[in-house]
Amino acid sequence: MSNQQAGGAPVRIGVLTSGGDAQGMNAAVRAVVRTAISRGAEVYAIFEGYQGMIDGGAGIRRFGWDDVAAILGRGGTVIGTFRSTQFRTREGRLKAARNLLERGIDRLVVIGGDGSLTGLNRFRDEWPDLLAELVANGEAPAELAAAHDDLIIAGLVGSIDNDLVGVESTIGADTALHRILFALDALSSTAASHQRSFVLEVMGRHCGYLALAAAIAGGCDYVLVPENPPAPGWEDQMCERLRRGRARGRRDSIVVVAEGATDQTGAPISSEYVRSVISDRLQEETRVTILGHVQRGGVPSAYDRWASTWLGHEAVDEVLHPSTPGQPKVLGVLGNDVVRVPLVQAVQDTQRVPELIAAGDYAAAMAARGPSFNELYDVFHELSQPAAYEPPPGAKRIAIVHAGGLAPGMNTAARVAVRLGITRGFTMVGIRNGFTGLQHGQLAELSWDDVEGWSGSGGAELGLRRVVPTMEDLYKIARSLEDNRIDALLVIGGWNAYQSAHLMYEERERYPAFQIPIVVVPTSIDNNLPGTELSVGADSALNVNVSAIDKIKMSGSATTRAFVVETMGRFCGFQALMSGLAGGAERVYLNEEGIELNSLAADVNWLQQSFAAGRRFFLAVRNERASDSYTTEFISQLLDGASRGAYDVRTHIIGHVQQGAEPTPADRLLATRVVSRSLYQIADALASEQGGGWYVGLQASQIVCSPLAHMMDSVDRLHRRPRQQWWMGLRPVMQAVTIEPTA
Repeated sequence: MSNQQAGGAPVRIGVLTSGGDAQGMNAAVRAVVRTAISRGAEVYAIFEGYQGMIDGGAGIRRFGWDDVAAILGRGGTVIGTFRSTQFRTREGRLKAARNLLERGIDRLVVIGGDGSLTGLNRFRDEWPDLLAELVANGEAPAELAAAHDDLIIAGLVGSIDNDLVGVESTIGADTALHRILFALDALSSTAASHQRSFVLEVMGRHCGYLALAAAIAGGCDYVLVPENPPAPGWEDQMCERLRRGRARGRRDSIVVVAEGATDQTGAPISSEYVRSVISDRLQEETRVTILGHVQRGGVPSAYDRWASTWLGHEAVDEVLHPSTPGQPKVLGVLGNDVVRVPLVQAVQDTQRVPELIAAGDYAAAMAARGPSFNELYDVFHELSQPAAYEPPPGAKRIAIVHAGGLAPGMNTAARVAVRLGITRGFTMVGIRNGFTGLQHGQLAELSWDDVEGWSGSGGAELGLRRVVPTMEDLYKIARSLEDNRIDALLVIGGWNAYQSAHLMYEERERYPAFQIPIVVVPTSIDNNLPGTELSVGADSALNVNVSAIDKIKMSGSATTRAFVVETMGRFCGFQALMSGLAGGAERVYLNEEGIELNSLAADVNWLQQSFAAGRRFFLAVRNERASDSYTTEFISQLLDGASRGAYDVRTHIIGHVQQGAEPTPADRLLATRVVSRSLYQIADALASEQGGGWYVGLQASQIVCSPLAHMMDSVDRLHRRPRQQWWMGLRPVMQAVTIEPTA
């Protein structure tokens, strides 16, 4: 379908950012510009939000491919943002319509909050009347108005508050959470050093996502969110919770307060008030830290780069070919998919949440935030306010074992398993050094306090081994389970963990000790596990890769240079593709696609022409097992041999540093959710006195249990990955934003 107006003129798309800035806006702008160009459309950047549309002139500029070449990893918004009061008037909107019409722009992508989207929809509704008025006033030819009689729009939500009802993630929220967790981890160390309490205030006028997510990921003691104001007497409850923690030897206490928190009378709960309550009632030195706008600043996380790029790409397709003509959409991420939500309904639902809170309908306000928000809220209270710190006599014994390669988030998963397990009435047993340790009886009960401080630490305190038990090992494993009276097994790990659990399940008839509930938690930087869209550790490794790429690009900025970067992932190209998408690579080589010599030759030819035309930097990302023949070093040598002195070539293999990072907020939250669901599955199986095997995972934003009996049906055993991988659908996005169309 041609992207041209009647008469052969190209379709023209305007893009603007409005309202508060959010990390990832630049990635979305870049994607809109480049996708539009790749679709044969022209794109105009509108500076300073709606105000630039009103002012016209240099405030509306046509952007080319290279105008967005260096903005992917920048914070803020390079085209500026402004809260325009003029746009709220009809006179202002009339000027905006005239300026757009003069340039033939009749499609808009707006990146902003609910207020910005409300203004956008009103502008669209008024568009025919505005054009008619311009024609009547002699300010626009009737023919021009007739050629652009419909304004087609798409909205993207740029909001660190993550407050749009109907989607799970908005642009900037993940990066803001990174900033908060960095502060929390730093505060924890200084608070513990001085045995001090801290009150941390985070953004969130009407949405408690940042506060709640930070409290869970940071292992905090108490949280106050707008959606569910605390009941009268909450001060006593909070202080008692802090007192109990200190009585057990905890050296620090941290309370997280959303800036919009209130009590049930509607009175604001300030961080200073919380501080004074703790100080007066517990006689503890207590400090307040208000993060403020630092939550908005800095470079975007890997997620806010690749997800915003995906959203920008889809927004262009939406304005070029509306999914439901006449019904404008706002696009957002739900699970690992881009969804199109009716703009009017989404804005109304979002703006209704503060009304529900004010009316005291807290259940409806919480429900509006979606099931994952409520799930995290319930889990936080289990983790921070257990009925008991010790399991009851005769409690069922659940063992925890790590297996496979190391992944950030393993300690988080183990901590959550121990504390939720105890809260739910189980005795938790730790197995040291994987299935090898299980064979040798290296088991010990784990108490609530044994896992203190594990929430944000990398590595695996329980230890692990990559080995998969052999048939000869199974007898010793069965004896060890029997000798230690293990009633259920929670396996945390990657591909080898899944193989081990599946083997035990298959051999349960031969070994009665295996006739217990066995549940596997996905933990692997490779993101190659069945039954889940994401595995714990993958996001942390991806952020390591993108950080390395940022530094590589900086090192090459002063010269003409080509880099070939290798990521881990074995036969799964998730890390390579997503690193390339988030890092701004021009080429990505995956095992799933393979590498052909003719394609390499085409890349070399393109690179020669590109550097001859003025290119100064080139980046290729290669999955470590993309090809046995065409190695990273081979590709580098091929590029170097063809350079003829026009550019230098360097190779960088990121390696095991990807496994050694501290877990990101996303990995900590995912670990919490999958472990919680795993323990519920075990509890149900024990209550029904039935064994069985399951593997848990994230599917369409929900945590789902799948039977081990069918696990191998969905995997490519040779390449150790699922047969269907959702992220492979992002290859067209990668192509649209990296391969400039030829004239």
